[in-house]
Amino acid sequence: MSGAKARLAAAQLIMTVLEERRKLDETLAQTETFDRLNGSDRGFARAMASAALRQLGRIDLGLAPFLDRPLDTAPPPSRALLRIGAAQAWLLETPDHAVVGETVSAAKLWPRAQRATGFLNAVLRKVVANREAFDAAPMEALWPDWLRTLAVQGLGANAATALATAQTQQPETCLTPKNGDATALASAVSGEVVAGHSVKVDAPSIESIPGFEAGDWWVQDVAATLPARILNAKAGETVLDICAAPGGKTLQLAATGASVTAIDRSKPRLKRLKENLWRIGFKEQVEVVTADATTWSPPALVDKILLDAPCSALGTMRRHPEGAWIKSADDVTRFPGIQKRLLEASLNMLKPGGQLIYCVCSPFPHEGVDVVNDVLQTAPAKRDPIKAAEIPAFETSLTALGDVLTLPNGEFGHDAFFIARLRRDS
Repeated sequence: MSGAKARLAAAQLIMTVLEERRKLDETLAQTETFDRLNGSDRGFARAMASAALRQLGRIDLGLAPFLDRPLDTAPPPSRALLRIGAAQAWLLETPDHAVVGETVSAAKLWPRAQRATGFLNAVLRKVVANREAFDAAPMEALWPDWLRTLAVQGLGANAATALATAQTQQPETCLTPKNGDATALASAVSGEVVAGHSVKVDAPSIESIPGFEAGDWWVQDVAATLPARILNAKAGETVLDICAAPGGKTLQLAATGASVTAIDRSKPRLKRLKENLWRIGFKEQVEVVTADATTWSPPALVDKILLDAPCSALGTMRRHPEGAWIKSADDVTRFPGIQKRLLEASLNMLKPGGQLIYCVCSPFPHEGVDVVNDVLQTAPAKRDPIKAAEIPAFETSLTALGDVLTLPNGEFGHDAFFIARLRRDS
């Protein structure tokens, strides 16, 4: 029965994510059937939901030959259970009898799915016997059509396929050391140094990693460390971190000894940033301001600015694969307007000769290079090209303009970021 309950929880998780357009992490915290699970059942439910969301488009193509009508016309509980069953069979290598028997038993526990048990049993028997359509689906078909088109047009076919392939892989947990000594931290946590400055670890929970309570490190994707590293703040400089929450880059800036002000319009997100500052021991070193940076201004012009602008976050789909399905094409195209306004406002806060990093966790040109190019047509600033020596292990991410685009490189896992450095005219 525990196996059926785990599958019920997984199906309810992905149904809620897709029907209500909610993030998986949020849904995990608010789904009662998942909350009641313990131990391995809890882990397996999460693994099934994550696997189904990672390759949802390919799973749907794989299911299509076994259905008399389009999958989208089936009731949401039936769709969810079929997708969970396919994820078990094609991605998690679950024994055939468990895929069919336990998933059908899950339907019997779910009043909304009980009438579909015969249908589910028949389709899942075909699923475990035949995966040809799933295997034949191109990797980028795991996305909805609008995103597939956007990726191919914006990045090229090869880069789109690489980005999709990266999404199928479980993301690593990487730590940034407070004192900057990645080698010492790797030894302390039994981890591996990545890109010279981060430490990859394998642990059952973040809290279980040595040094958590002491604030010796914080969790941060390897590519996400680059914007603050490229800005290269120094002790005594005045630095703004705009759109700062949840604060990984703020912590990097604080560690330099610079005078840092962290700005974000979201009070709940700033609460998390403050918690991170307190745990690491930087509470007194950062001023936190709740404000809209398009209308706020500092009391005096500053030396450096890091602007991590709001974006589609489609460069983080290794961690949040549901992003492809809870957003629409219209959602993604709405960001450049606010990105341009924030960049224009930020440049006006810089001293003459001051530096600004503009970054987004999206690889798509309309949120990255196009925004920068448009603003530079009229702004009192110019590009300050990033050099290969400044981004060890990411040298191949340099663009012809001197920006950075961290697409998958096959060496280690990381998110997709666009980063540009600008300098205010003297």
